[in-house]
Amino acid sequence: MKTRKAFALFLLLAASLSSAQAQLKIGQDTLATPIIGFNFGTLFPSDNLSTENGMHDLYKSPFLNFGIEGFYKFKSNWLVSIEGDLIIGSDNLRDKTVRMPSVYSHDYSPIVIGTNGTDANATCYNRALALRIGGGHIFRINSNNPNSGIVGRLSGGIIQQKTIFMLNDVNAPQLQDDYTRLYDHKRRGVSLTESIGYWFMSNHSNLINLYVAFEITQCWNHSVRGYVIDDIMGLRGPDNTKYFDLIYGIKLCWMFPLKGKTAYDYYFY
Repeated sequence: MKTRKAFALFLLLAASLSSAQAQLKIGQDTLATPIIGFNFGTLFPSDNLSTENGMHDLYKSPFLNFGIEGFYKFKSNWLVSIEGDLIIGSDNLRDKTVRMPSVYSHDYSPIVIGTNGTDANATCYNRALALRIGGGHIFRINSNNPNSGIVGRLSGGIIQQKTIFMLNDVNAPQLQDDYTRLYDHKRRGVSLTESIGYWFMSNHSNLINLYVAFEITQCWNHSVRGYVIDDIMGLRGPDNTKYFDLIYGIKLCWMFPLKGKTAYDYYFY
């Protein structure tokens, strides 16, 4: 009788220890979730690898990049994404007085003369809009955080760029309305972007999720204006050149998963 009781007590103790051990074998699961991200970065068009009179020759760099991204992250750590970007410079049109001699006065200090005879103080800068869709994968490097790691992405889409002219309160019709179409170098085309960086998703907070990446973008553009005036390019008529621009830069994105924290898997054996 005593032997049976001792054996039953042993079985009960063994079961308790097994249960406790199973409770300790916890592994964090990967997360499947939609994500919204807001990014910021700086971009530099290449000189040697871009077509003559491309973005590098038209505008001084760096450019600033602001964007919004939508992701879906699968449990397998594959990603699909859609992204919209705004790219701008700061009064960075190169040699503007030489490009547009009919707009600027020809004295020692060229200015844009307004209708009241004063300087219109024209600011000329580049602006581009890009829309891309793509995919990628997160390569886990830390078993304690399976949702983080090295991320590689590939995306493609369309891009449109042109020169924006901003004036002070002085009226200057030579750089307003339809006249700007002669000088704005509006171009449109397709783009392909490769990206590699580090993707971090916190195990504990939905507010500490970000990635930082190095990107290279190839753009194939053409002019969409029927008549272009640019004395440096020798243009007073259609621009039939096919342009290639290579742009590289660094991007930082702050992400907000639309699903809660990652789940935990319990392994029993």
